[in-house]
Amino acid sequence: MDIPSCGHVRFHDPVLYGTRAIEEVMTGIMEGLKINSGTIIFFSLFWLIPMAMAFLSVTLQDSINRKINIILEIIFTVFYIGHLLMHLMQGKLPVDHLVMCLLMILLPALILWYALKWPIVQK
Repeated sequence: MDIPSCGHVRFHDPVLYGTRAIEEVMTGIMEGLKINSGTIIFFSLFWLIPMAMAFLSVTLQDSINRKINIILEIIFTVFYIGHLLMHLMQGKLPVDHLVMCLLMILLPALILWYALKWPIVQK
């Protein structure tokens, strides 16, 4: 398995997450999940979808873009709230990971807020 090409920062940025990331990857389990093709694809989507949305936001019609943003940002916000709660229940949440979790909840929530409040232009 080629861990660096998976697309999820936890697998390929040991500087940001320290040596514990390397040790976890070497065991084949990361944050309690077995590392396999499915988990790599799953976590890769959380990096690929926002990149695709950056492109689609300038190419899609406003009404379609708005609907897709609302749906995806609800999914992202709920996922990251669950991710944060999981770490809090496990009792192991380093400060650096707490900051990242809070930002990953706040930013999709802000995008959702703006997608809901943005004025609808009638053509």
